[in-house]
This record gives sequence, C-alpha cells and structure tokens, in this order.
Amino acid sequence: MKVVLVGTDPNGLTDALDAEGHAVTVADVGNRPGLEEAGVHDADVYLLTEMEQATSIAVAKDLNPDLRVVVYAEGSLPDFASRQADLVVDPNLLDPEAVAEELD
Repeated sequence: MKVVLVGTDPNGLTDALDAEGHAVTVADVGNRPGLEEAGVHDADVYLLTEMEQATSIAVAKDLNPDLRVVVYAEGSLPDFASRQADLVVDPNLLDPEAVAEELD
C-alpha cells in the first residue's frame, strides 16, 4: 500500500509503516506542490500527523478523491476536515505499530 505521510513523525510511524511493508513518502508541508511531489496521485492512504495542517486534507482529496484519509495526531480536527477523514486516532491511545497494521 502506498502511504503519503504529511507532517512530522515524532512517534516513529514511518518505521512502523515500513515494517508492515507499506511504501511511505513524506511531505513536510501538505500544500499542492508538496503533495504532488510526495506522489499523492498514486497513493492509497493520506496520513496526517499535524492537526495544524488539516486544510491539506481537502487538497489531497481534490488531487486523489479515492484516498483513504487517516489522522494520527492529538487534538481535534476542524469540522470541515472531519467530514473527509476516514479514521482519526490519538497517538496516546494507539501505538504506531497498531496503526500500521490497521491500514491493510
């Protein structure tokens, strides 16, 4: 599965995804050029790790409407973004390995 991770990775999510066999690319900033460079057009999953970049969900879905959107971050997602998210997980409740396993 191809995953585009947007934001920082303080919990080691990239390593957990790699261990599960997922192809991961990282975009530090979820703007259109960053998402396109990370390969969002061909991705299966858009994984957001920073609530501050929630507006990037709409950009990602515009570029690839079939994306599965997963948010792995503390805090609350704004209403406009929560309607487009398939799964929102608090890192305090589920470790990166469990999230990587659930993406299959």
